[in-house]
Amino acid sequence: MTNSQNTNTNTTKEQERAELHRAIWQIANDLRGSVDGWDFKQYVLGMLFYRFISENLTNYINANERRISGKEDFNYINLPNEEAEFGRAETVIEKGFYILPSELFVNVVEMARNDANLNETLSIVFRAIENSAKGAESESDINGLFDDLDVNSNKLGATVEKRNKQLTKLLEAIANLRLGNYSDNTIDAFGDAYEYLMTMYASNAGKSGGEFYTPQEVSELLAEISTVGKKEVNKVYDPACGSGSLLLKFAKVLGKKNVRLGFYGQEINLTTYNLCRINMFLHDINYNNFDIAHGDTLTDPKHWDDEPFDAIVSNPPYSIKWDGDGNPILINDPRFSPAGVLAPKSKADLAFTMHMLSWLSTNGVAAIVEFPGVLYRGGAEQKIRKYLIENNYIDTVIQLPPDLFFGTTIATCIIVLKKSKEDNKTLFIDASAEFVRGGNKNKLSDANRAKILDVFIARKDTEYFSKLIDNKAIADNGYNIAVSSYVEQEDTREVVNITELNQKITQVVARQNELRVAIDEIVADIEEK
Repeated sequence: MTNSQNTNTNTTKEQERAELHRAIWQIANDLRGSVDGWDFKQYVLGMLFYRFISENLTNYINANERRISGKEDFNYINLPNEEAEFGRAETVIEKGFYILPSELFVNVVEMARNDANLNETLSIVFRAIENSAKGAESESDINGLFDDLDVNSNKLGATVEKRNKQLTKLLEAIANLRLGNYSDNTIDAFGDAYEYLMTMYASNAGKSGGEFYTPQEVSELLAEISTVGKKEVNKVYDPACGSGSLLLKFAKVLGKKNVRLGFYGQEINLTTYNLCRINMFLHDINYNNFDIAHGDTLTDPKHWDDEPFDAIVSNPPYSIKWDGDGNPILINDPRFSPAGVLAPKSKADLAFTMHMLSWLSTNGVAAIVEFPGVLYRGGAEQKIRKYLIENNYIDTVIQLPPDLFFGTTIATCIIVLKKSKEDNKTLFIDASAEFVRGGNKNKLSDANRAKILDVFIARKDTEYFSKLIDNKAIADNGYNIAVSSYVEQEDTREVVNITELNQKITQVVARQNELRVAIDEIVADIEEK
């Protein structure tokens, strides 16, 4: 492809993306009314998901039927429900769910304005979609996906009539989005719509957005770090996966097919867990290629039978409370016991780190966003750092800029873990100045990410930016791994020549004296007159 073709393709992508973003945000502004923006995202995302799986299933059935029967004009949308039932079992095995023609998004939208019981119609449809997976391998992946889309909520309106009017507007607005055929579109339209909504709602909600949404450029950096030199990995894992944005960056960086055994994650928040599974579907990840679990990773991990993982990425919650030494079972847990001490009850950060190290494959890489305090605090955390350094598990520590994440302005860092290193050293990178200002937050630009990644790969000293330190020196420094302890910051203060400055001061003083004498003479002359 020529440079001009590349440019045209990129321009088209950006135009499509910008158009999509404008349309989605317009929907949110037009429809939310009394519904808080953060709550309303459930409705926009839920209906977007409903449209996606309807179109995804229709395209799949149409392609199969046209190939087998040769009927090029076959369209599942128009098939009677009775005839459609014959394909249910086989389709559920392949797609994980089933939707009868009358229940498809496009057909429900067409009847919405004349359906006085639209809220009940939608409830029945959503329940039928979830029930279609009952007893199937996909049951756990489909169950509860529509739980947060409450079509009978008073937030939509005080009466059934008002709620249905709002639902009709929402359905029609989602139907009018120009998403095209997801398999032909130059952008990942459904997935991109999801990412945009999450970014905008997180930015506006602030307080809750940062809890489970990592900015896309940070997600991409973590995925790039954990796949350096690799064209494929066995599977990827995030023990605090939130809405799944980190996991899905591997589909972009490597391609879905190059994550051979799929995407694994666990999330403690039920609503966010549902969002993550929806996000997988919206990015066209089939149910048999992801395994997202609900629960507390630290005390009840769900993927014992699936570890180890080639790539682990995570932005776990900062300094949350956990059972720690209040639970006598945990000190003997094989994930935590090697360090000989548990992370403090009030700060679970390094408990997540030890969990990820335990489940990392011999040749794998883990890239973890951390709260800066874990780099230098004493007590149990210092002992855990001692274990990590003495066993040569910490590959790199990267200081990130402040104000990157929603809900906090704090400057976080990335710790990179490896079990197989070629040296007995730790690389420190000071990327605190690598950002551009975007809106009301800082952002990592492509150039910023490239600079960090290049130095990470080169693994050598760069003046004022990176320093490769022998682990013995880190031990001598009390196992402090704060980047500022090892990378010298450039002195940007103006250099002043003291001799020249003194001469200027002398001249200024002399001039002041001349002016005082002149003023005194003028005053004396005035007084005489």
